[in-house]
Amino acid sequence: MTEAERTASSGDGGGRGARRAPGTSGREEAPARRGEGAEEDRCPWPGMAEEVRESLLREPRELSPKFFYDHRGSELFERITRLPEYYLTDAEVRILEGPARRWIREEAPGSLVELGAGSARKTRILLDALEASEARALYVPVDVSRDFLDASARRLRREYPDLRVEPVVADISAGLELDVVLERPAVFALLGSTIGNFPSPRDRELLERVATLTAPGDAFLLGADLRPGSGKSRSRVLQAYDDSEGVTAAFNRNVLRVLNRWLGTGFEPRAFRHRAVYDDARSRVEIWLEAERAQEARLPDGTVLRIEAGEGIRTEVSCKYDRGAVEELFASAGYHLDQWWVDPEGLYALALGRRVKAA
Repeated sequence: MTEAERTASSGDGGGRGARRAPGTSGREEAPARRGEGAEEDRCPWPGMAEEVRESLLREPRELSPKFFYDHRGSELFERITRLPEYYLTDAEVRILEGPARRWIREEAPGSLVELGAGSARKTRILLDALEASEARALYVPVDVSRDFLDASARRLRREYPDLRVEPVVADISAGLELDVVLERPAVFALLGSTIGNFPSPRDRELLERVATLTAPGDAFLLGADLRPGSGKSRSRVLQAYDDSEGVTAAFNRNVLRVLNRWLGTGFEPRAFRHRAVYDDARSRVEIWLEAERAQEARLPDGTVLRIEAGEGIRTEVSCKYDRGAVEELFASAGYHLDQWWVDPEGLYALALGRRVKAA
């Protein structure tokens, strides 16, 4: 679940990957922000009905993790990021407060484009570093929620009067266009291991979309949760997605409440069991909801889904990486790996890629 975040779809056919997401929302970095303010009064996902229909009729059934993030889901995710089992946030913050912040101060980029406008805590680390660089910088938060972006922009303009804030409403899992002129060099940031919500080849396709907006010399700051290995056990990874307090289970079931609210599907969330598994062959965590008893749900077009007892719906995929995998991903989209920063425990990495050729 990438704090960030709400954006991608889950699974190989169009699924999700970390925990949060961007202009989408994956889970790792997902929207702490949506917890600020009242429940939205309009559906924030254009085309939701058709997307849900297509994904629930697949084999296996699946849902995009971006649908986790209504007001309640965002609050639950914020609780997840504070759980002792959920190491990703603290590990990333350590890197941001150390080498990443020093790099931004020295680089003094003209623009920071945050894909999936992450948690306020991480954003402020980056913006404080920009402020310390004494650059007259432009900050472009990208998110699917206009309400969130408007509120965030107002707050940041008050707190950083020398910062230009130009929000962009977009779902990075579907496409990406910026209607602002960037100051160069620019840094594009995708934090919270949101990239994990984009199984291959969707991760490469996302970076290629970003590459079309970049110029030589621009940089890409990517957060990546590391694969199990020396100092990081498989069980440590799984515990981040199946905590002892049951917060992640409640977060997972909330996606069915979101569907009930906006689409009138009639799911029974309490009749589903939360399950997290690690796929060694694909180096990823998969999150599932398993029906504890047979039930039916109705889609907006009248289609009736019969969910059998024991049948699962995959709600999230969270891919894990090592340095070689990130280097290969960067190279496929026209970047080279310039910096590789790992937290002291060897749990998480921030990778800095440089644009080296036209996309």
